[in-house]
Amino acid sequence: MRSETGEGLLGLADPAEWDAAFERGEDHLGTAVIGPALNCPLEEASPRIVRAMELPDQGERGYACTAAGTAARLNGRLTAELFAALRAEGLGGVAEHPIRDTLTFVPYRDLPPWFKRRWVYATVRGTLECWWLRCTDAVEAGRRILCGRRLR
Repeated sequence: MRSETGEGLLGLADPAEWDAAFERGEDHLGTAVIGPALNCPLEEASPRIVRAMELPDQGERGYACTAAGTAARLNGRLTAELFAALRAEGLGGVAEHPIRDTLTFVPYRDLPPWFKRRWVYATVRGTLECWWLRCTDAVEAGRRILCGRRLR
């Protein structure tokens, strides 16, 4: 790996190369783990993504979470350890979008209980927000019609 610039990290396809870089303590490991997420089977990439999600650097943990979201998009599933790591990272931080990706691309029946509750919450909230916006649009349109008639 090129630790100075991070160049070429997304093309990393050999999990052993990532492991060696991790042991050497190289930089950009969170970015580099996106490569195995893209190029390796989920079972090979998963332990590396989880290790990268435990890195001390917040930015690199963010890239590792992105790798987890990428794995969910590409495979339509995640391993139990990736589900646990995303849940531990939690909402409102670097795992927000990867959790949303997981809820979008992993079938409901394959989600663990916390993710199922999160899916139900997001679905109900999205539906209610949609209804609210439609109602406010209808009220606004009605107001414009009434005010327009008064002006004529």
